[in-house]
Amino acid sequence: MKYVALSACVALAVASITPAAAADEQIKVGIVQATSGGSAALYGTMGKNAALLAIDEINGSGMLGASKLVPIYEDDAGDRGQAVNIFQRLIFQEKVSVIFGPTLATSAFAADPIAQKAQVLVIANSNTAPGITAMGDFIFRTSPPEAGVFPGVLRYAKKKFNLKTAAQIYGIDDTLMKTAYGVHKKALEDEGIKIVDTETFQKGDVDYSAQLTKIKGANPDAIVIGGLAEESANIVRQARQLGIPQSVPIMGAVASISTKMAELGGAAAEGYLVGSTWYMSYDAARNKSFVEAYRKRYNSDPDSFAAQGYTAVYAFADAVKRAGGVGDVKKLRDAVAATKNLDSPMGPFSFDTDREPVIDPKVLAVKDGKFTPVTNE
Repeated sequence: MKYVALSACVALAVASITPAAAADEQIKVGIVQATSGGSAALYGTMGKNAALLAIDEINGSGMLGASKLVPIYEDDAGDRGQAVNIFQRLIFQEKVSVIFGPTLATSAFAADPIAQKAQVLVIANSNTAPGITAMGDFIFRTSPPEAGVFPGVLRYAKKKFNLKTAAQIYGIDDTLMKTAYGVHKKALEDEGIKIVDTETFQKGDVDYSAQLTKIKGANPDAIVIGGLAEESANIVRQARQLGIPQSVPIMGAVASISTKMAELGGAAAEGYLVGSTWYMSYDAARNKSFVEAYRKRYNSDPDSFAAQGYTAVYAFADAVKRAGGVGDVKKLRDAVAATKNLDSPMGPFSFDTDREPVIDPKVLAVKDGKFTPVTNE
């Protein structure tokens, strides 16, 4: 009898540390987004807002029956150390079933392995560096890797502007920007475009005149920036102020897509080229309802990171429904991996076998202050 009682206690203890074990009625989900900490907040705020919007819609619709998604939000301020601490708390104390985030790839490389080891799902909406999903089979992302979008942007620019040479400038102390630089360099080389100058900058820099003066002297046909939105906006603005003409196209990393990019860059940002999975005026019913709901709730426009964050939550909820709950983590993981043609603001959304988004890259240019799909003229 003592043995039976002890076995029951052990079973109860094991059940108590299983995520959302109590009939799945309260499904805890972690949202780790940087809403402070400089440039990262531009992306984190969008990710947080979109995730909360999606959660409220899902709970209100009865999509998961009696079960409800319970969000636990944490601001990691774009700091990898904070991200690690937050992941540990969400996984081992809060017992969340999934974490949406973190905002920066630098934080992801530090924190995601904790979730992978604990077999807790991570679905990122803004990580675009190579190697994110390679950290493990519980790591997914709805954000396209840089290598999935930039080559298409470059091919478009090469054809339109007859590019022969280019200059690069990138953030040397940021993991994401260093990897973006590598992707950009390879794409330029693959297209036979000669790199005539390479410059670097660091986080917190606001004056890029020295680097841009060197770039101007090299007289490139195009400039490629490996920077976040705020940095890229400042570089574009200063480049035009230094006399680099509008006829020299400037291309950026997918991480620079933010409503703040065009706003901060002003008139100088007109024509700025990037690649994305989403744009505001995408003509699909799901996107129109998303944009309308986001504007109504936050009195501002969403961006691609919001669209990707919103999609991440719906992909998880759809998987929960197909898996019959979150009690069996392996079954839930497999259900997320099997996501196919989910109706999303980006169009039909799927994960490939490497847990990467199956994307239809779109080349966007800033036009009248907004990211707009280019024409094939």
